[in-house]
Formats: sequence, C-alpha cells, structure tokens
Amino acid sequence: MTVLKNLLKIYMEKPEVAGVVLLILLAIVFQIRSDGVFLNTENIRGVMGILPEVGLVAIGVTILMICGEFDLSVGSVFALMPMSVAIMLNNGIPFWPAVLIGLVICAVIGFTNGLITLRFSIPSFITTLGMLFLARSLTVVISGGFPPLLPVDIPSAMFTQYVGPGGLFRMSFIWFLVIAMLAAGLMSLTNVGNWIRATGGFQEAAASMGIPVNRVKIGCFMLCSMLAGFAGLIQVLRLGSPLPSIGEGLELQAVAAAVIGGAALTGGIGTVTGAIVGALLIRVIDNGLVLSQVDANWFKFAVGGLLILAVIGNSWLRRTARRIKVES
Repeated sequence: MTVLKNLLKIYMEKPEVAGVVLLILLAIVFQIRSDGVFLNTENIRGVMGILPEVGLVAIGVTILMICGEFDLSVGSVFALMPMSVAIMLNNGIPFWPAVLIGLVICAVIGFTNGLITLRFSIPSFITTLGMLFLARSLTVVISGGFPPLLPVDIPSAMFTQYVGPGGLFRMSFIWFLVIAMLAAGLMSLTNVGNWIRATGGFQEAAASMGIPVNRVKIGCFMLCSMLAGFAGLIQVLRLGSPLPSIGEGLELQAVAAAVIGGAALTGGIGTVTGAIVGALLIRVIDNGLVLSQVDANWFKFAVGGLLILAVIGNSWLRRTARRIKVES
C-alpha cells in the first residue's frame, strides 16, 4: 500500500509521468519492430522536425483546458494565419510586419471565442466549433481557390534550417523550445499560472478570491489561437506553400495530446511538459507504425484508443488517490 501511495503521489504531482513511461515503452517496441531504424539519427531528425507544429498547438490547447475551456478552431486558425501572411507578402508587406499582423488576427479570433463564450454563457465547445467553420471558410475564400506562392526572399531559414549536432534539429525546434520554456514558466512561476489553475479548478472560488476569471479565460483563448497560428506558419515555411487544407483534424490531435499528457477534461490539472509528451507520443505512434510496416489507416485508431485509455486511466488514478488520501 505504501508503494502504491507513493506512486500515486508522484502521479498527482506530475501527471505527465504516465505519458513518459508509455513513450519509453513505445520507443522500445518500435525500435524492435523497425529492425533498429526507429532510433537512428535520420528518423529522430524527421520526428523532431515535425514536432513543433503539433507541440505548439498542444501547449495552447492544454493551457486553455487547464483554464476549463476548449478550442476546436485551432486547426482552422493553423491554416488561416499563414494564408493571411502569404497574401500580405504578395502585396508587398515585409515578412515580420506580416507575421505580426497575422498573430494579431489570431489574437482577435481567440478574443472573439472567449468573449462570445463568456458573454452569452455558451459552452466553448460550441463557440469554437462555429469558429472552426468560419476560419476554414475564410481561409479558402482569401486563397482564391489556389495556394499563393511564397516570395523567395523571406527568411524561411530562420525556421527550417537544420542546426545542432549533426544537424539533428530544425530551427523551428529552437523556436518551439523557447516558447515551451516561456509557457512552462508562466504556468509554474507566476501568479497568472496560479490564476489559470484556480479558474479551471473552481471558478466560483477563484472569483471570490478576486481573480479576474473572465480576463484570464479570454487571455488563454487568445494565447491558444496565437500559438496555433504560429505553428501553422512554421509548417507552411517547411512545405513552401500555404495550402488551405492544412491543419484539418489537428484540433482533435491537440486535445488528445493534452489528455494523454495528463490534462483533466474538467480543468485545473495539466502541465506544459505533459502537452509536449502527448504531442511527441502522437508523432511517435504515426512514425512508428509506418516504420513497422503497419497500414497508416490504423494511426487514428491508435490515437483514439490511447485517448480513451488515458481518460479512463486518469479518472481511475485520481479516484484511487482520493480514496487513500494520497494528497495528505
């Protein structure tokens, strides 16, 4: 009982630990199934090169879930922001001002999501589902039906160039690492992080303590949208073209990554590290199935099954912890 109590205490303090253990187990399985290819340098470079695009969205969604809300529009914002930037670039606006305006567009979308949700007491699931269709439609409309070409003189190397020992990482991974550290610091080292957890954990109590719960939630909506848009820009710079269809289904992968990483659907619980672990797990499953010569159509099945198991496991572990009073 003492061992179980200690393990549950570790889990309650660091819910992402379960995801890390699963990640290690999957890496071992895929390394064996792929005849040693999974952990070689080239494959790790490929996995890490795509991780920032999912990881940034997962971080934003996780922070918003900790605050007690959802955003299903992130996949559409993922496409809208780089499409807007591409249109601006083709109309003579320099790269960095175009990126800044693109982020402002994302912030406005997040603000709108939060304002409608809170002002009219609508579940954020419904509000952001509507925004999903609005933003995706707007992306297709402004593209004119054809993806615009990116100018050749933009500083895409700042996001796509390989760096590090043996060129193991893209520059996008460095951006991702810096943003992840800032987000982790926000959640663990500042009062804002405490406000986010309190708002998601027990909103009425947080409001009675003087926490501006509405502003906190709207801020989280805005951060979530901005991270999704920036992640979309990174993918477009890697691909070289802002396709209107990018990001379809990404919102569900981001929610899955958050839950697999230990975030609670009811709010108040979760970590930035857990979001990264969840995103990495999804990328590892995708890559490992391909290397194991398993039909790629099983990818969504695997992620869906893992999501259900994560929800069941998290719920059982928390109930067990409360029953044996591990928090005390």
